[in-house]
Amino acid sequence: EPGAAVARAIERTGAAVRVAGETLAPERCTVIAAGKAALAMARSWHARAGAPRAGLAIAREPGELPAPWRVLIGGHPLPNDASEAAGKAALALAASVPPDDALVVLLSGGASALMSAPLASLTLADLRETTRLLLRSGAEIGELNCVRKHLTAASGGRLAAATKARAVVVLVLSDVIGDDLATIGSGPCAPDPTTFADALEVLRVRGAWERAPARVRAHFERGASGDLAESPKPGAARFASVHHGVIANNQTALAAATAAAQARGFATIRVQVPLRGEAREIAPSFARNAIRTPWDPPRVVVAGGETTVSVHGGGRGGRCQEFALAAALALAGERGFVLLAAGTDGSDGPTDAAGAFADGDTVARGHTLGVDAADALARNDSHGFFAREGGLFRTGPTGTNALDIVLVLCGPRS
Repeated sequence: EPGAAVARAIERTGAAVRVAGETLAPERCTVIAAGKAALAMARSWHARAGAPRAGLAIAREPGELPAPWRVLIGGHPLPNDASEAAGKAALALAASVPPDDALVVLLSGGASALMSAPLASLTLADLRETTRLLLRSGAEIGELNCVRKHLTAASGGRLAAATKARAVVVLVLSDVIGDDLATIGSGPCAPDPTTFADALEVLRVRGAWERAPARVRAHFERGASGDLAESPKPGAARFASVHHGVIANNQTALAAATAAAQARGFATIRVQVPLRGEAREIAPSFARNAIRTPWDPPRVVVAGGETTVSVHGGGRGGRCQEFALAAALALAGERGFVLLAAGTDGSDGPTDAAGAFADGDTVARGHTLGVDAADALARNDSHGFFAREGGLFRTGPTGTNALDIVLVLCGPRS
């Protein structure tokens, strides 16, 4: 719950507040909230700290905030015209902060796409096509954001570089394994350790270089040769007065899931190693391990992380639905378990589902209804399969983003 996380991070000290080690006067704070949790984080800041000097929330879904907040809606996962306008608005607001005031950034996953103003030599179409190619290639979030930090004007530390504020305080809801500040939301206020050459290499390794827009390839070639200014790097003076605080992450979500299972009387096993890699490759071994021993009384296995999908077919799906489908194939005919793989943001890939359920009868149910699980997996059509089979998990946007959760409820095999 991002609002609760923000409230926990703000300590009242009379008329002031203390946040991430900095004492701030709320009326002298300009606040930018960006990402899938922007609205909840902004509401919580307003309620706990008070009205800011100026406020901008860049969100994925419409919502209302009290004055003086403005709400802008961007596009995700592909940036759109509104994303470009939002990126420009964020940079302009940061630049307007008086030198004696503070800039507060409430950051959550999704901010990379929601405020995507292209750098001067590029167009929004260039950003969209490059992002699309990387999403289909199976690129991990660090690789994707390495590229975006060298294409967009507010990422890679540039939002912090745009302001003259005496201090920049960033409260972060992490959607990245390991909570790398330079990767979350493409690190708008964090120094960028990656280079043009790194970004160029990501495109080559992921097979996207030759298909990338000509302007993007020219841009990276000029940058790698030193003809363009790099993103702000570690050690830059601006970052001496930038303070980050990670207020919640995937571990927070997993702890809550574990507590919820225990409150319902289940024994729990918490998997400590994050799930990462190709969804269809890691799901079978994970699922087999989860049901390996007899479960009496019933128990819940709790895991989390973020997998990837390399798209080779023409179907629709997402990493959680593909994970559930691959697990269903691996455990077809097994008894005594049900698995849920879901994105905490309520959105799994370009679909209307958060994820999907699977059990030992999933494959057989699909066959009865005229859909073949193995064929659907080969075509990256997990959504098409579960839409027919009935296993889709639909929540709508949740207003948060803390990676993915996989739950396996295991009971007696009888």
